Amino acid sequence: MTSIQLNANSPLANWLAAIEACHPAEIELGLDRMRQVAQRLPINLDQSIKVIVGGTNGKGTSVKLLETILLEAGYSVGTYTSPHFIRYNERVSLSGKPVEDAQLCQAFALIEAHRQDVPLTYFEYGTLAALIIFAQTKPDVLLLEVGLGGRLDSVNLVDADIALISTIALDHTEWLGPDRESIGFEKAGIFRARSPAVCGDPDAPKSLIGHAKSINAPLFRNGIDYQYERLSDDTWSWEGKNGSGEKVCFADLPLPRLPLQNAAAVLQVLQLMPVNVSREQLGLGLSKAQLTGRMQAASHAGFPCVLDVAHNPESAAYLAHALSTQSSRTTHLVLGMLADKDMFEVCQHLLPVVDYWHLVTLDTPRSATAAQLRGILNTLGVSSSSVAEYPHVRAALSALPDLMESDSRVVIAGSFYTVTDALQIVESVNGK
Repeated sequence: MTSIQLNANSPLANWLAAIEACHPAEIELGLDRMRQVAQRLPINLDQSIKVIVGGTNGKGTSVKLLETILLEAGYSVGTYTSPHFIRYNERVSLSGKPVEDAQLCQAFALIEAHRQDVPLTYFEYGTLAALIIFAQTKPDVLLLEVGLGGRLDSVNLVDADIALISTIALDHTEWLGPDRESIGFEKAGIFRARSPAVCGDPDAPKSLIGHAKSINAPLFRNGIDYQYERLSDDTWSWEGKNGSGEKVCFADLPLPRLPLQNAAAVLQVLQLMPVNVSREQLGLGLSKAQLTGRMQAASHAGFPCVLDVAHNPESAAYLAHALSTQSSRTTHLVLGMLADKDMFEVCQHLLPVVDYWHLVTLDTPRSATAAQLRGILNTLGVSSSSVAEYPHVRAALSALPDLMESDSRVVIAGSFYTVTDALQIVESVNGK
């Protein structure tokens, strides 16, 4: 294994290109390589409360909700999430702001100085760099998002003080197993003995429940240990338990812009953390939290636009429901997907809320082609007059203004790649 011939003063772009080329596999699950290198690095996170967030969908949403609420309460917060949209720095943030290039480059150089001949994947480099930065800056709370699965993901190198699993659905089955029980067990690997865990999925797999019991991790489940109810278009209520088992209730909370199921699980996590968050701070955090690419409002050529990274059946079903609750409009969907996703089910969920399909081929070898997506729509009985193909997202967005009526809206979905390409073209609601 050759070393990377860069130093702490080398540009970040050079470091990212080098670490991407450093390992032949994009994904290689397992913690042995990480442990070998981490033991040689100055990584001590004992001064931070560590929350690890896993799940099929809702991981990033849960991290953003927790971060926003904790920042409102005056705590310093470090977050590690993936993937990024525009800049790699988005993956590592301190108190809501992406870290500087220099911090990442210094961390990468430190890893390279201690890695010796241990090969690391792109994600493993990034995880170690984030942990080095957090060890140096010592935030009050660390929120670490699992990349894939849980048990063998590099983030699981860290022992969680509290673990949160948002949902369990079929995705990455080639890595995690063919059914929810297999996937639930893999995700439950982030639980730690005698440390509390929260499951936001209302139908927790038996494998997850059993693993928590086997390691004596107190498990707090949606619908069992905490409940929530939407009261109106603007408010909701929540009831759960604190770490001592005492009942905690909140009524008339402001409805968040992000999914309520994730917000409810986050409230349970907060009750188990050694933090003080007032009712006012909680309400402000819920109201302010918003996340790039999750029901994100924007505009394109004067038309309302929604960007959402929905890329599997569960997230597509949520997107379809959310769109159906908005005022009725003619919907033009720009859809680009990776070929290893369940394209048929995603399209099937979106079918009732889409009038016109604008299919794109993404700029990645993993992309499904626009023609492949058209074939799926043909199978689903979508009229060919409602479907168009484009070589990329920019081409679709360029053509759309001439095809839309005054009551039209644009929805952009199917992958992080699709939304990333669109973010460089559409305008946000505040004009950016």
